Amino acid sequence: MDPSNVPAAASAAVLVQSEPLPDDAVAVQGPSFESPLSLAQFLASYERIGFQATSLGRAIDIVNKMRKWRLSDEPMADDEPEPYNDPAVRVATKCTVMLGYTSNLISSGLREVILHLVKHKHVSAIVTTAGGIEEDFIKCLGKTYLADFNLDGASLRKRGLNRIGNLLVPNDNYCKFEDWVIPILDKLLEEQTSAGTIWTPSSVIRRLGQEINNEESVYYWAYKNNIPVFCPALTDGSLGDMIYFHSFRNPGLVIDIVRDIRALNDISLNSKKAGMIILGGGVCKHQIANAMLMRNGADYSVYINTGQEFDGSDSGARPDEAVSWGKIRAGAEAVKVFADATLVFPLLVAATYATDQSQ
Repeated sequence: MDPSNVPAAASAAVLVQSEPLPDDAVAVQGPSFESPLSLAQFLASYERIGFQATSLGRAIDIVNKMRKWRLSDEPMADDEPEPYNDPAVRVATKCTVMLGYTSNLISSGLREVILHLVKHKHVSAIVTTAGGIEEDFIKCLGKTYLADFNLDGASLRKRGLNRIGNLLVPNDNYCKFEDWVIPILDKLLEEQTSAGTIWTPSSVIRRLGQEINNEESVYYWAYKNNIPVFCPALTDGSLGDMIYFHSFRNPGLVIDIVRDIRALNDISLNSKKAGMIILGGGVCKHQIANAMLMRNGADYSVYINTGQEFDGSDSGARPDEAVSWGKIRAGAEAVKVFADATLVFPLLVAATYATDQSQ
């Protein structure tokens, strides 16, 4: 075909001249398997793959920055108050890392990934939901099993089997949980009555972690390492059922949420640098983000969830929405990975906290 016969309008539309890209533009490139790759090399390649792989690569970079930061990295102000004008204190002052997750993730095998972080003191505080507390203890008393998403609910109900996605929890596990937890609630009420102890969700969780005395429990390690665990919706699950039953058998137990919101917000407010890693949405996501508002926003933020923002939900909101509220600082390092946390969170931990237990 004679090029002179090509319609000028079509040629102009298709063959638009490109503007030159900056010298530091990064080309897309996937991993090469021509030679064996270490896990570290493989995960490092994610940042150049594109789409959510690049978001995961960015999340790995942000988490590594928050775990390695020390106050000694920052210039000392002329009016720096004690003890932060002491070089040794500055070297020892780390970024406060708040970890949030939904209950289904403790039901899954992410429980062991979270346990690793808590056992090795990689997080400063935790926020989760009621299921995120009770399922950890229930797993100490009985197993959760792999199953199928397509199992019939009515049939499972007759058989006393509870389905969480493609997991099954025998109802007997909850009976074992009741047998274990009710006497502890009796002790809490006795201490409240005799010693004036004021219980909060976090102090109840700490006590349960002490009582379980099992190294397979996330909250045993939270108790051992003095890592506070906050659960604003403590009654929204089996633990709430037990508290309900207990209120008839032995009434009077009071659990104060006001002290916990004070404690959580104070952790944020007193942080020299603060980051959040949030798996899923709902209460755990917003409670941490709102605590960050008290210090004018988080410095580092990693969200991992499958939520979308079209309906205006906080669960689906991207980090930039939190910037508008002052929950993430303008210019902060932040990313959202649109993915199932069970797929990507083990990879993120493998590329960050699992590489060096000392940080």
